[in-house]
Amino acid sequence: MAEGQRPDGPVIRDVRENGRLEAYVDDVFAGVIVYFALDEAPHALVAVHTVVDADHEGRGIAGALVREFYAIAARAGVPAVPLCPYAARWAARHPDVAPPAAPEAVRAAERQLAATPGLW
Repeated sequence: MAEGQRPDGPVIRDVRENGRLEAYVDDVFAGVIVYFALDEAPHALVAVHTVVDADHEGRGIAGALVREFYAIAARAGVPAVPLCPYAARWAARHPDVAPPAAPEAVRAAERQLAATPGLW
């Protein structure tokens, strides 16, 4: 099984150098989470934008991306901050796998995003 692949879902690839978590279905691009890592401690991963290709909507691609985003943060031992509205709604519905980020991490993420609007 490929990196980030679930038996019933898309293949998900972490393209860290480009700040992208990409989903593929049958080797066809299906969706992406654009993210960045906080420059300052706790070096949280920050989800900024989630997009699913129209041909793949309604198949759970966005949810699979957010789930893997949280799993990557957990494996790295850093919090995940969902500034993306979709990721934030998903996290609120799945607190068992998406623990809320500390308010300080959220504020740091918002500051870094505001200072660097080209992040996405």
